[in-house]
Amino acid sequence: MDERSEQLFYTGTYASRNERGIYVCALDIENGDLRMIGGVEGIERPSFLALHPDGSKLYAASETGEGELYAYQVDARTGELHLVDRKGTKGAHTCYVSVTADGRYVMATNYSGGNAAVFPAMEAGGLGDMSGQVQHTGSGIRQDRQDAAHPHSIIPDPSGQYALVCDLGLDRIVVYRLTEDGKLVAHREAVLPSGSGPRHLVFHPSRPYAFVANELNNTVAVFGYNERNGELALLQSLSTLPEGVIDVENTAADIRITACGRYVYVSNRGHDSIVLYHVDQVTGKLKTIEWVETFGGTPRNFNILSGYLVVANQDGNNIVSFAIHDEDGRLTRTGYVLEVPSPVCIEPTR
Repeated sequence: MDERSEQLFYTGTYASRNERGIYVCALDIENGDLRMIGGVEGIERPSFLALHPDGSKLYAASETGEGELYAYQVDARTGELHLVDRKGTKGAHTCYVSVTADGRYVMATNYSGGNAAVFPAMEAGGLGDMSGQVQHTGSGIRQDRQDAAHPHSIIPDPSGQYALVCDLGLDRIVVYRLTEDGKLVAHREAVLPSGSGPRHLVFHPSRPYAFVANELNNTVAVFGYNERNGELALLQSLSTLPEGVIDVENTAADIRITACGRYVYVSNRGHDSIVLYHVDQVTGKLKTIEWVETFGGTPRNFNILSGYLVVANQDGNNIVSFAIHDEDGRLTRTGYVLEVPSPVCIEPTR
C-alpha cells in the first residue's frame, strides 16, 4: 500500500458467520478508485463499525437475536484485523456502536432489545464488563415500525458529558448524562413529530447544531444544541426527497457532515440517492441543493474519506465513490465501483 495515495476503510456487511463479514478496502485519493485488500470471517451480520480514536482498535456490532460487540486489534501498517474480545449486549439486534472522543467507553444500541449499553474500552484492546445499561419502553403511531422502543443509534456529544440515543420507535432523542464510571443517567428528551422515526444524528464540528435523519417520514431535522445543558431545540425540518416524489417506497438512512461544517448529506433507500444540503453557519438551517443517484440499491450507509463520499449499497452489492467539490459540496461520480456482498457500513481508518 502506498500510504501517500490510499485511504484504508472497513466495510461491514450482513454476511453469515462462515463468510467474510468485515472487509478491509482502500480508496485511491487521487482518483477515487476502490480495491479490496482482505477481511475477516467469524462474525455474523457485522452491520455497524466504529474505530477507536487512537486508530488501534475496531469495534463491530453483530446484529443478531442475541446482540454482541466484537473488538479487534488493527495492524497499523496493513489494516488487518485480529479478534481480541467479544461481549454480549443483553439485547437483540445490536445495530450501532460508537466510541467516546476520549476513547474510554464503547457504546451500543439494541434495536429489537430496546436498550443501550456502555462498556469500558480496555487498553489491551478488549472490552470491560458492561458499566451501564438503559431500557426504553413505549411505542409510536406506526404499528408496523413503532410497536415498541427501537433505539437506532447512540452518539457521544462533543463535550463528552452526554450521550444521545435516537429512538425510532418512540420518536424521541433521549439525552443521557455519561458519568465518570460509565453509567447512563436520564437527563432530557427531545420529541419529534409522530411517525418521524429518528435514526442517526451528527453534530456540527464547530457550531452548536445537530442534524438528525428521520427514517420513517423521510426528513432531516435541525436542532440547536446547548452543550452545557445537554439540551436540543428543534429549528427546522426538511424532506430528504425531491418535491413530487410520492410513488417510491423510501426510508432515510444515514447522515454525515463534512469536517468544514458546510455540507450535510443524507442517503435515501428506495429513491436510492444522496441528498446534499448547505448549512447556514449562523442559523444552522439547511438549504437543499441536489440529489445524486447512488448507482446501487438501498444506500444504507456512507462516509466521507479524503475528499470523497463512499456509499455502501446494501442491495446493489457494491460500494461506489463520488468526488466532493470543495466549493459547493456537489458530488461527481468517479466511475469506480467495488463489488461487495450486502455492504452496510463504511468506516475509515485514521
